[in-house]
Amino acid sequence: MKILFLGSGTSTGVPVIGCNCSICQSDNPKNKRTRASILVSSNNRNILIDTATDLRFQALTHKIARIDAVFFTHAHADHIHGIDELRSFNLIQGAPIPCYGSSETMNAIKDKFGYVFNDSGNQNWTPKLLINIVEAEFELFGVTVIPVRIFHGENMIFGYRLNNVAYLTDCSGIPVTSMNSLQNISVLILDATRYQPHNKHYGLKEAIEVIKELKPERAVLTHLSHSYDHDKVNSELPEGIELAYDGMEIHIGNEL
Repeated sequence: MKILFLGSGTSTGVPVIGCNCSICQSDNPKNKRTRASILVSSNNRNILIDTATDLRFQALTHKIARIDAVFFTHAHADHIHGIDELRSFNLIQGAPIPCYGSSETMNAIKDKFGYVFNDSGNQNWTPKLLINIVEAEFELFGVTVIPVRIFHGENMIFGYRLNNVAYLTDCSGIPVTSMNSLQNISVLILDATRYQPHNKHYGLKEAIEVIKELKPERAVLTHLSHSYDHDKVNSELPEGIELAYDGMEIHIGNEL
């Protein structure tokens, strides 16, 4: 399995429009962060987690020519507003793309993007998507998928465990039952939006505390704001914890 970080940034991306801070003005490519999303490749299939606002740019940058399924974590703008770009993959593949998420998320997406689902207009130019409501563990393309309920402020959204990799973006808390489903993981990808606590996201200290409790073999922090200078913060993090960056790849096992 391969994990490709298409984007590692917050809802604004980094640099932030109009910001003159040292991070936004940095020449370090690892300080350039598009909106958070990953591509999971296994058994010659590509699973996209969230259609981030920057999906077109991300797909062109990484030469992605196929999307076999999409998992949605929740229906906030930075995680779904690239949904229209899926039509390009429909045209390439000649088939609809199955999309997975909670009933709350999928209903919100259908409401926000009615033109995709109401069978009106020129259907050659709208995405062809198949809605699948996720309620429990399932298998897809040889991957065991466990939806992990997490808090995003007062809302409950999904993270996902795929075999021994867990992706928890936009997370401010993890219920006990979800902590139980995150035991014995190889890689934990976790929200750590900024240094300070946030009412809808883990701050850096909170994220590190969760990592110490779960004890994954490797932990990667994502959904990063312009608070973080990549090289400086990476040098200060505890062993086994690192910041994500756009284009980062993680390989688990031998299957791709």
